[in-house]
Amino acid sequence: MGKNLYLIRHCEAEGQAHDASLTSKGREQAVMLADFLKDISFDKLYCSPYTRALQSVEPLALQLDKQITIDERLEERKLSESLLDNWMKELEKTFEDFSYKLAGGESSTEAAYRGVEAVMDVVRVTKENALVVTHGNLFTLILNHFDRFHGFDSWKSLTNPDCYKLIFDNDTLTSIDHIILSDH
Repeated sequence: MGKNLYLIRHCEAEGQAHDASLTSKGREQAVMLADFLKDISFDKLYCSPYTRALQSVEPLALQLDKQITIDERLEERKLSESLLDNWMKELEKTFEDFSYKLAGGESSTEAAYRGVEAVMDVVRVTKENALVVTHGNLFTLILNHFDRFHGFDSWKSLTNPDCYKLIFDNDTLTSIDHIILSDH
């Protein structure tokens, strides 16, 4: 029997800081997300420690009476140690050259490695269904690991929230499905 991993990008947030909260629209999206996923029997819920990611999964955790397992490997990829005026161009470069790295940041290779490691650890301990909440950049790098189609343009087209269902047979990915969340 296959294992289903629901990979979620967090809901709309007030910013990019570690402690940035969801906007009022983001809080509504989190409730909608919980309603959308409530009939799935999740073994466990995994999440980045960032506030916006936790707030995105909390309504579902409450509805299902499940604990949220924090995994720091699901944190957003750090592009640079300083604020960049041209961050979008620099981010695009990291998708063109996975070894490209700014001072104090992570290369796409480094970030993808930790993100995929976290996902595969989840797959190994999952019996049927698991949910993983992370951030857009890492989300795209994880998808790219399994399907090279996902790159910078995929990242730009993500929504808040967004959801992909990855189906595994043991440790082997058998399919990736984009789950369309209505009214987000």
